[in-house]
Amino acid sequence: MAIIAVAATACGGGDDAGIDAAVEPTTTVETDTATDGPGTTTADATDADTASSATDTAPEPAPTPEPEAPPTPLPVLPVSVPEDLSLTLTPIVSVDTPTALATRPGSDLLYAALRGGVVVAIEVGPDGGSVVADVLDISDAIDSATGERGLLGLAFSPDGTRLYVNATDTVGTTIIDEYRMDGDVADAASRRNVISIEQPNENHNGGALAFGPDGYLYIGMGDGDEAPEASANAQDTTDLLGDVLRIDPLSAEPYAIPPDNPYVERGGLPEIFLVGVRNPWKLSFDRATGDLWIADVGLSSSEEVNVLYAGQGGGVGANLGWPDVEGSVPFAASGPPANHSAPIHEYGHDDGSCSISGGVVYRGAAIPELYGSYIFSDFCTARIMGFASSEDQGPVGAFELGVGMGYGVTVVAEGPDGELYVAGFDNAIARVDPA
Repeated sequence: MAIIAVAATACGGGDDAGIDAAVEPTTTVETDTATDGPGTTTADATDADTASSATDTAPEPAPTPEPEAPPTPLPVLPVSVPEDLSLTLTPIVSVDTPTALATRPGSDLLYAALRGGVVVAIEVGPDGGSVVADVLDISDAIDSATGERGLLGLAFSPDGTRLYVNATDTVGTTIIDEYRMDGDVADAASRRNVISIEQPNENHNGGALAFGPDGYLYIGMGDGDEAPEASANAQDTTDLLGDVLRIDPLSAEPYAIPPDNPYVERGGLPEIFLVGVRNPWKLSFDRATGDLWIADVGLSSSEEVNVLYAGQGGGVGANLGWPDVEGSVPFAASGPPANHSAPIHEYGHDDGSCSISGGVVYRGAAIPELYGSYIFSDFCTARIMGFASSEDQGPVGAFELGVGMGYGVTVVAEGPDGELYVAGFDNAIARVDPA
């Protein structure tokens, strides 16, 4: 089933593990969606599968901490990709509406999340591939027919023994669930709800999941809607919407809070790692440097890429600006927040682009010209794009790879062989190869 709404409503332009918790974690967050202002959230210890009731008084929003070492803006340099670079897309498999791709430590299989609620394992060869296992089927437990809902993300624990999924359940709540792996498949009976977050609307649900080099699980949460009152969630530290969260589900149940999360001792919700995102559609870590990359969907004028360098604190406590800014353009009369971390790259909608699909730094061997470049796409144009960068040099122009999918790219990711794989709603998964 093709669901262009995922992009069209998302953009709005058509629109080490093992550290003990510093505080008691939240298992479910309920959002008050009154129409006269932003929703508030209240952390409440509950059964992992039961939504909690909001308390009458929400904590006062905490001030966003200043990043320890905010990056200095760097000049854009000329494009360095050879003009004669010739690439092709090698079809791997056809599957139903893939939304995310992931690799599993210790495995040479590629894993795909399908919007309808199935995770499949794919064996990849030089000339193609095949689905070798249905890893998990949660189709009866989620809503994949409405708005931007469904199975949106997946990630494996650093030792490969546990699978985590990000999905919206039958009432539209974001659920992050854990499953034990049994060989190449997940044990459905082992399901453990890690956290549930109520959503005020059916769009801007985020969906990104990734384990960082610190062993913690990072969760990308959209702001909950396009309406201005929901957008304000992204600057509200008493609300989990519009943020990137960081938790430790491996050393405690339901999870522990990393002690250096910015709001552990400052007030606000301790799960929050950074604020100011609109709808982060994929986040990834550079496996060579540990830098965190976030592709954030814009509203009416620009799509943005953010990088938070490991050498500059990794982004803890950062503020990516939404809704005060869209990309680098002031969106509110007040302008960007004082501690705004500006995007490293942005692009507009004049060419029909509408919704960025991240994205990974290429560290493979087949295309040395792209080594160290961040590669991504756009849902509407389905073109594959990139730019080279480094912490010392900053962005080095931008380029297109000259290849693209037929329709609706949802993710560009790294495969088990370190090469680039692309998935989209034309039901295809393909590898980027030298022509």
